[in-house]
Amino acid sequence: MIESLDGIFETVNYKKSTNLKLYDNVQYEDYPMHWHPALEIIMPVQNGYVMKFSNSTVELREKDICIICPGCIHGISAPTTGRRIIFQPNTTYLRYMKEVEVLISLLSPYTVITPEEYPEIHSTLVETLIEIREEYLLGNSYAEVDIYSKFLNMLVLIGKNYTAPSNKVNDIGAGTREDYASKFLQICDYVNAHCTEDLKLNDVADMSGFSKFYFERLFKQFTGISFYKYVNQKRIARAQELLIEPGNSVTDVALNCGFMSISSFIRMFKLQTGCTPTEYKNMYWSTEQKTMIR
Repeated sequence: MIESLDGIFETVNYKKSTNLKLYDNVQYEDYPMHWHPALEIIMPVQNGYVMKFSNSTVELREKDICIICPGCIHGISAPTTGRRIIFQPNTTYLRYMKEVEVLISLLSPYTVITPEEYPEIHSTLVETLIEIREEYLLGNSYAEVDIYSKFLNMLVLIGKNYTAPSNKVNDIGAGTREDYASKFLQICDYVNAHCTEDLKLNDVADMSGFSKFYFERLFKQFTGISFYKYVNQKRIARAQELLIEPGNSVTDVALNCGFMSISSFIRMFKLQTGCTPTEYKNMYWSTEQKTMIR
């Protein structure tokens, strides 16, 4: 269940003295459209589950795994009976590791892992999630460390076997794709670090050693989205961080995140988050004030 919801913003109440929250959920309960800063992993164990996103609906079967990245607006429709694992680890500090940050960018806003799409690792991920559930519920010494180590192993498996959703048919063989993975991880890392600057497709393509058109095609096959859409996703992610800092106006944030006009910033922010920058800022600080009063 959602314990703390203000508008569409959920404050994740982590288990005492940890940065983890897990529900072994059997309740017949729908979840309204909402978002939170925590990454969320949902896996139906018995019966299905229907996930609603801003522009799509996904029907999860038993053992399908849905990874919802921080800031993604989503809702859930539950069947009358069923059981599912809902796991919310705080990834704030993990994202100082560059490969974790890049992987979350690739999985954003959400990714569904099925046995058809990920046959080599799906069963291992299912088993690991069940192990995480048992460890969380037992609450033994060093449970948090054990759970994070299992979670990181999941990220490693997903990262090494990641396939962009649009990459059903492409012009890159498996071996060649493996060779390009390291290069495109470096490119994504560079974009993450410089997204607030005036990045040009031609310049980044030159860095990769590919022609503009070939780079553009490879980048989309690797990430699942176009180069400029990826840049804008990173700019909005950075804007979300700046908006919750005291004293930053919407105008300041827009300019500091590489947008040439306030209108384009507001339009892109609402397109990606479902709310305006001002609404986002107000929801966050309203929640913070209520927390301080408590």
